[in-house]
Amino acid sequence: MPGLNRIGVVCQEEFDAESAKNLSKDGGRRGGVLEVFGAVLTLLSAAFILCTFPLSAWMCAKVVQEYERAVIFRLGRVVKGRAKGPGLFWIIPWLDVIQTVDLRTVSFNVLPQEVLTADGLLLKVDAVVFYRVVDPSLWVTRVKNGYQATQTLAQTTLRAAVGAHTLTDLLAQRRGVTERMEEALLAASRLWGVLVERVELKDLTLPVGLQRCMASEAEAGRRARAKMIAAEGEVKASRALKEAASGLSPVALQLRYLQSLSSVQSSASIVVFSLPTELLDMFFSHQQISAGR
Repeated sequence: MPGLNRIGVVCQEEFDAESAKNLSKDGGRRGGVLEVFGAVLTLLSAAFILCTFPLSAWMCAKVVQEYERAVIFRLGRVVKGRAKGPGLFWIIPWLDVIQTVDLRTVSFNVLPQEVLTADGLLLKVDAVVFYRVVDPSLWVTRVKNGYQATQTLAQTTLRAAVGAHTLTDLLAQRRGVTERMEEALLAASRLWGVLVERVELKDLTLPVGLQRCMASEAEAGRRARAKMIAAEGEVKASRALKEAASGLSPVALQLRYLQSLSSVQSSASIVVFSLPTELLDMFFSHQQISAGR
């Protein structure tokens, strides 16, 4: 059975190849006849226009604006060469069909999309895209509704770009995400004659519960940093006091001690006992002796 299947596949491929050759031969013959017929019609039309030039000039002359280009279809085929415009150009009215393309930059808003990030969070993201047409012929012949196709492509690309990153990456590397989205849109829409100029993320909407958690986390971090700064200040102050006290004489230390007592505010909740400095000296010397033992 596998051998029979292989033989059937080979026969089918040979049949398809033979059919393609026959179609190409028939199509080539028909195409040659149609091309000759089209050339004859074009020559006859040109001769008729020359014979009736003063009258036919009004029908053959067309004008497009500076920001527009005209793609001409003659007998259903695009006329070779670049799109016509801007300014004045000539056509054959009964043979040509004109489609005008705007080359100005177009912007549109991508509708808010609910996207699941790489770390499992559901976000609502919207963006704005700026693009312009650089090849009018491709824009007319390759895509039916270019605006709708570009907008749909932007929506799917936004989902893919945001879904491949975590929330932290989206918040910290927002520009990098938009640049990768630009590259993806440019690679996909280049076949349509479109140049994507800029992509920007407008808003990232987080769930209410996640916003509260992030606010609590940020507040806890700020409190921790404040406590660390206060502790570092206390350490520096104690070191400075120790250095200052080591340079004072006993008399100066006693005067400073008395001055500190006088600066304490009188209050019923504060009780101050004054002790002679000799007792403190005896206490410190006793500690040094016991430490030496």
